[in-house]
Amino acid sequence: MLALEFPGSPELREQISFVEVVGKWGENSASIDLRVQGGVAPAPSAFSGIVPVEATVYDGYGELFGEILVWVASGYLSGIEYAWYGDSPPTSLPAKGSIVVELGTGK
Repeated sequence: MLALEFPGSPELREQISFVEVVGKWGENSASIDLRVQGGVAPAPSAFSGIVPVEATVYDGYGELFGEILVWVASGYLSGIEYAWYGDSPPTSLPAKGSIVVELGTGK
């Protein structure tokens, strides 16, 4: 998702090697909280919110299943959310091949 170019993407890509998972959003949740360690630079203008990339998840039948959202707080990667469209929440992140990624406007 961060391979696409948008304002702040180079700085966010640099942060990946310094990220640690610091929590889950719930006991069986696939969504996680992140913290960036070290002296890596923040994205410009202390960007906060959802990165402007649409990452749509499809199930094995090609049906829309959910989306992946990458969160940033004060210019630093802060979370990965797996939002689903159905009754049963996922317990793990989807396989790379089931995600369609394109530049969007952010939420």
